[in-house]
Amino acid sequence: MTVLRSIWIWSAIVFTFALTFPTMLVLRLFERDPARYRTGRLFRWAGSQLTRFNPLWDVTIEGWDQVEDPRNPFVVVSNHQSTIDIPLISRLPIEMKWVVKVELMKIPGFGWMMKTAGDIPVDRSDPDSRSSVLTRAKDVLSKRCSVMLFPEGTRSRDGRLLRYADGAFRMAIQAGVPVLPLVVDGTLDALPKNDWRFRQRAHLRLKVLPPVSTENLTTDDAPALRQKVRQRTAEQLAAWRGVDPAEVDARSSASDNESSVKPSASDA
Repeated sequence: MTVLRSIWIWSAIVFTFALTFPTMLVLRLFERDPARYRTGRLFRWAGSQLTRFNPLWDVTIEGWDQVEDPRNPFVVVSNHQSTIDIPLISRLPIEMKWVVKVELMKIPGFGWMMKTAGDIPVDRSDPDSRSSVLTRAKDVLSKRCSVMLFPEGTRSRDGRLLRYADGAFRMAIQAGVPVLPLVVDGTLDALPKNDWRFRQRAHLRLKVLPPVSTENLTTDDAPALRQKVRQRTAEQLAAWRGVDPAEVDARSSASDNESSVKPSASDA
C-alpha cells in the first residue's frame, strides 16, 4: 500500500509540474516585476501541492501573522530534515528565491522551472561560487524579494539540529535585511532520506519565528547572529517534542560557539 500511494503522489506532482511549466513560461514572458515574483509564486504553489496529495498527512503552519509585508525582503533560514521541507515551506504566502545546488538546475523539467522562477544556483566545486551567490542574492533582495537558504547545508539524518554555517547571516548583514527563521519538524518521518516512499502518517509542522534584525551589525557579528537564530530554532524543536533543547542539538555548545565555520554548498 505504501508503494502504491507513493507512486500515486509522485505521479500527481509530476502531472502538476507538467501543467504548470507552460503557464510559468507565458507568465514570465509578460511579467514586469524585476524579481519575477508572480512566476516564482506559481512555481512554489505547484511544489507545495506535494504536501496536499497525501490525505494521511496533517499540516500545521504557525506564526505567519508576524510578517506584515511579504515584499519587505528577508534572508529566510530553516532547519532541514527532508525533501518535504521544500514543498512545506512553499506553502507560505511569500515568494523566496532559493539558493540551490547547481546539480538540481540540471534536472530536466524541474531544473528548467527553477531557472524560470529565478532561483540561485551554487556550485560546490567552484571556489568563486560563494561570491557569485552573494551578488545575485543581494540583487534579488534589492528587488524586494526574499532569499531562502538551509544553513545546515544538508538534511539531518535523525531530526536533530546540525551546525549552522555563517553564510546566510553574513548575507543578511551585508544586505541590511532581517533574518526570518523557520522551524520545520515531522518531515523526516514523512519522507526519510535516500528513500522515495512516503510514510503513511506524519504531522508536518512549520513555524515562522519573529524576524531578527541586522540593524547596526557588521559581518563580525555573523557568528553571534547565527548562534542566536540556531538557539531559537533548537528551543522551538524542543518545545514541540517536550524535551530539553540539548536533546535536539547534534553538536555540543562548545563547538557551536566556534567563530569560523566552513560554509556549506547551500549556504554560500
